[in-house]
Amino acid sequence: MRIAIFTETYLPQINGVVTHIKILKEGLEALGHTVLIVTADSKTRKHYIKDNVLHCPAHNLKRIYGLDLASPVSRSRLHYLREFNPDIIHVHNEFSIGLSGMAIAKILHVPVVYTLHTMYDDYIYYIAPKPLVPLTKKLSHRYFRLFPKYANVVTGPSKKCQEYTTEIGSDKKVEVIPNPVELDAFSPQTSTPEQREEIRKTFGIPLDATVACFVGRLGQEKSVDVLLKFWAEEMKKEDNMYLLIVGDGPEKPKLEELAKELHITDTVIFTGKVMHPELPPYIHTCDIYVTVSLSDTNSISMLEGMAGGLPVLQLYDELNADQVRDGVNGYMFRDAKEMGARLRQIRDMDKDELDKLKTSVIQSVKNSGAETLANYIQTIYYQIYKTVPPKKSPILHLSGLLSQNGFRHK
Repeated sequence: MRIAIFTETYLPQINGVVTHIKILKEGLEALGHTVLIVTADSKTRKHYIKDNVLHCPAHNLKRIYGLDLASPVSRSRLHYLREFNPDIIHVHNEFSIGLSGMAIAKILHVPVVYTLHTMYDDYIYYIAPKPLVPLTKKLSHRYFRLFPKYANVVTGPSKKCQEYTTEIGSDKKVEVIPNPVELDAFSPQTSTPEQREEIRKTFGIPLDATVACFVGRLGQEKSVDVLLKFWAEEMKKEDNMYLLIVGDGPEKPKLEELAKELHITDTVIFTGKVMHPELPPYIHTCDIYVTVSLSDTNSISMLEGMAGGLPVLQLYDELNADQVRDGVNGYMFRDAKEMGARLRQIRDMDKDELDKLKTSVIQSVKNSGAETLANYIQTIYYQIYKTVPPKKSPILHLSGLLSQNGFRHK
């Protein structure tokens, strides 16, 4: 099959969506499919294809995750897609490139798969002051309904995606397909004891200490402030436990200041930005992955930790409760006291017990690689390609797609 994947963000940028798409592309190509990535690129002034990626001219929005935003309407883009002649269009983002994918699918009479990655209600604070959040939320729901409405199939990595689509007023069923992880890249064998020791020495962490880590972009939605407060409440210097916060983001200065106010700077360390290829040794120098974020659907950073053998401690989230199974790949906790107890439980395991748990953790993600994801998605592609013939309705251009749903083009 010929598959066009539409995404606002792609390599060399790194985030969960990019990692998902990169792994999906590799898996589909290994199965013999031809994949074209269509993405926004603020570094180009004209459309061009290189290495099966269609780069679309865009503007960079530094305030909003550094997102590149392209025009949703482009004759050049449509020309390239006509030449590519896709069997399936797969939309992974909901902004200009995502809109473009939905409109081009209508023009070319091609079925659409839409993957929802993000719970956007948790990100409204990026664009709206607090008094305008309710109105912005209402308008955003109206807008985001477009995507499940015009997709043949909707997928998402968590049950939370179904909750969100229902919340925005869509009755479309969400097929839950868990996120993938680069198993080989994060296997414990990919780093050396010397690399791990060097990281500990760099940050002044004793070699015999137990280290918990959180990896991710330091935005408000990740609730790292809650993690720091839990840590301050439960963990003492004499516990010989450290917390490594790996990543950067707009909240980093505030979080560092909060750590000072909580008097935990002797056991909490901020590494700053770590490039993705350099991340595995940081994972492997740690012993536990911990998160209190309730905005994630199926955190790829968490899965990378699991691939590295780190048992996960996750704040209980009913719709994500099946992702961490007590005693198999980690433990759920409901408050600071329970988090502290679980941290100390893992710290106090003897070597045989800990090795057994780490083996179980790695085993729990062994089916989360490129091949598994591609096979899941391939099944969906074949189903809609065979059972949902391209619609012979009149061409619906982007302006029509918007106006049908109450949006006025000026």
